[in-house]
Amino acid sequence: MNESPKAIELYDTTLRDGTQGEHINLSVQDKLLITEKLDEFGMDFIEGGWPSSNPKDEEYFLKARTLNLAHSKLCAFGSTARSLQNIDNDPNLLGLLQSETPVITIFGKTWQAHTLKGLGISEDENAELIYRSVSLLHSRGREVFFDAEHFFDGYKDNPEFALRMLRSAAEGGASRLVLCDTNGGSLPDEIALIVRHVHSHISLPVGIHSHNDGDLAVANSLAAVIAGATHIHGTINGIGERCGNANLISIIPNIMLKLQRNFTFLEHLSQLTALSKFVYEILNLPADGKAPFVGKSAFAHKGGIHVSAVMKESSLYEHIDPKLVGNRQRVLVSELAGQSNIRYKARELGIELPEKGDLLKNIVHHVKELEHKGYQFDGAEASFELILQRELGSFMPFFDVLETKISIESHKDAKNVDQAVLKVAVGDKTELVAADGDGPVNALDKALRKALSRFFPQIKTIKLIDYKVRVLEEKRGTSAKVRVLIETSDGHNTWGTVGVSTNIIEASLHALCDSMNYHLFSVSAAVHDRDEFLQKQL
Repeated sequence: MNESPKAIELYDTTLRDGTQGEHINLSVQDKLLITEKLDEFGMDFIEGGWPSSNPKDEEYFLKARTLNLAHSKLCAFGSTARSLQNIDNDPNLLGLLQSETPVITIFGKTWQAHTLKGLGISEDENAELIYRSVSLLHSRGREVFFDAEHFFDGYKDNPEFALRMLRSAAEGGASRLVLCDTNGGSLPDEIALIVRHVHSHISLPVGIHSHNDGDLAVANSLAAVIAGATHIHGTINGIGERCGNANLISIIPNIMLKLQRNFTFLEHLSQLTALSKFVYEILNLPADGKAPFVGKSAFAHKGGIHVSAVMKESSLYEHIDPKLVGNRQRVLVSELAGQSNIRYKARELGIELPEKGDLLKNIVHHVKELEHKGYQFDGAEASFELILQRELGSFMPFFDVLETKISIESHKDAKNVDQAVLKVAVGDKTELVAADGDGPVNALDKALRKALSRFFPQIKTIKLIDYKVRVLEEKRGTSAKVRVLIETSDGHNTWGTVGVSTNIIEASLHALCDSMNYHLFSVSAAVHDRDEFLQKQL
């Protein structure tokens, strides 16, 4: 009778190995927040840092003692002792013990070249250094994991040496032997072959710690699991030194959904996307829209044929149900769109388009013409909805900008002055306003708000939260078109609008006007009558 496969343990090193990545920086409070989120998600082990390496990690471990973790065990990370002559008083080992974590992870050399050239000691001395370092920590009542640094390179160079170092850690009392692809250059077939060999010679649970220098860290981690590894290291979103670490956000659903393996605590993946976004937010980094499973584009469909098929059966173009990982299906509107895209997107916006007639064909044609001119509606769904509503006869602009004048004065020894002057018509009334700003677009935004606030006080609650400019037809130089994407929020909802022109001011004004009109259209929808709403404002 075959035994069921052992549950897979998840070991997160976002707070330690992840922070070694370029542009990655976490405060103590940041690390505590991520720790709680990882525990809530169901992580088995959380590596908090290297306590004897810097004051920040020492403070983290001190404050982490007050956390009420439901599942996760905290781990302190460090190296073996520096010298055989001072094991009992080694500052690194003492710092690990002082962290008071239930688990301690230490790394040691398992590549002969590093031992001889890096440490300058013999094979016997390195084996004893590993044994005695692990033994000291184990004798103080700590569970010890051994990170076999450079194991795969070391094994390929001298398998007997590499295996001997693992046995030394096991004899010292280590409970997990983690095989590290430290340089990140191994291939999945190499990983699988070596893990199988180690698994057949070592009785302890075997782990995998992969780096992504060959863009194979996730594949290598999965290959290790298939070969018998039951303990997986990685970081959230794959952050880490050089090209990063194995990405747990991709590893976890692949193990659960594709390999049909279970984890110790984690049972549901519905919080996976939220976890990914949370860590990006704490890191103050933009989320990767193309990230597998959790990215905004992971289940986005653009081609008309694809959309037509997805509307009938989503599995025809989606490898999993996006809801399983807390994501959602999206249909994009572009020059590749067909009628299926438009109808799907309209339904998503709560708009039912007629089944018969030329309306749908006209919308498709109009959208493709706009895309050809440089418009993009992937991030400007509010502009797209206004197009639909206009074609349906449900929307007319609430105002018209009749005149625009931008003044930019540059002074060598004084602050530059940017001013926008607008003449805006609302119904049969006009408003002439001027506003200064930090740059011409900011001045334009202020002037438009100033003109409209007399008629529509509702716009005081909204603010511009993102502004992007993309130069189109770059070879045309300064005469090229630009596309402006604007994101606006009222504190509860956000919406995106777009404008295109060879004049960046004009493109910005188009996007701003769409943003204001969309908000006013949404507000007026509450009274179900645009004219009645407009009459009240006037």
